[in-house]
Amino acid sequence: MNTDAVLAVDEVMLNFSPASLQILNVILAVVMFSIAIDLKPSDFKTLAKAPKPLLTGLASQFLLLPSLTFAFVWITAPQPSIALGLMLVAACPGGNVSNFITHRARGNVALSVSMTAFSTVGAIFLTPLNIAFWGSLYPPTRQILRETSLDPLSVAITVGVLLVLPLCLGILLNLKKPDLTSRLRTPLQYVSMGIFFAFIVLALAANWGLFLQYAGVVAGLVLAHNALALGAGFLLASVVGLSSFNRRAITIETGIQNSGLGLILIFGFFSGLGGMAIVAAFWGIWHLISGITLASLWRRKDPA
Repeated sequence: MNTDAVLAVDEVMLNFSPASLQILNVILAVVMFSIAIDLKPSDFKTLAKAPKPLLTGLASQFLLLPSLTFAFVWITAPQPSIALGLMLVAACPGGNVSNFITHRARGNVALSVSMTAFSTVGAIFLTPLNIAFWGSLYPPTRQILRETSLDPLSVAITVGVLLVLPLCLGILLNLKKPDLTSRLRTPLQYVSMGIFFAFIVLALAANWGLFLQYAGVVAGLVLAHNALALGAGFLLASVVGLSSFNRRAITIETGIQNSGLGLILIFGFFSGLGGMAIVAAFWGIWHLISGITLASLWRRKDPA
């Protein structure tokens, strides 16, 4: 590892214009809307009758993963901005592609979509709470939080506008116009995800030199952290006795994080702090590779 790169990564600020941030906000809202039109109020009633898989998944997402991430950071002792980037990713709700990957893995897609919905709503409170709580317990990241004066209420408002509002609008449209949403569902999901990934690629291209220079510093940590997230979801679902059908959904939902939201929070509240942004960007690439690979392996075997 290049010692100079490690020392400098806390000082690097990635180039991301206010206009680019606004575009990313809109894209993320459209992606969330495309997921929400899969949901109906009856889906939530069904889960209320048998909440164990959903509660297990949410515990894995917001309790187990952040606490394991704190232990991981304490043991590996990365540079402060990298450590806070790992904590922030762990504090985000499930990723937008988790539902697609769960489908590929022959897991419980209804559970995956519902987990995305509930974790998105819960993220209004739990994402800023986890960032502030775990970040303040680790002295190097505590200093960054003090310098940025992170306001949990502002983070909550950002998460609410970007994720919860389009979620509610999507559910409402599906309730009022089911024929329309059935026609929109598949093309909108593919188009929105395509635009999202194209935008991330273009954003990385603007910082490609910096990304290549520092990616090696975070690569091993991100790979290990993602494996920890997938393993945590699988282990908790196994311990509580869930079926393979549900276990696959929870594993993927825990291991696929909303790195797009992470980038928005990093550029909106931390001025694009280098280590944090590179962690979130690398996560956004790697969790797709690991998730799709795991889904391909699981797809060969019927969960029943």
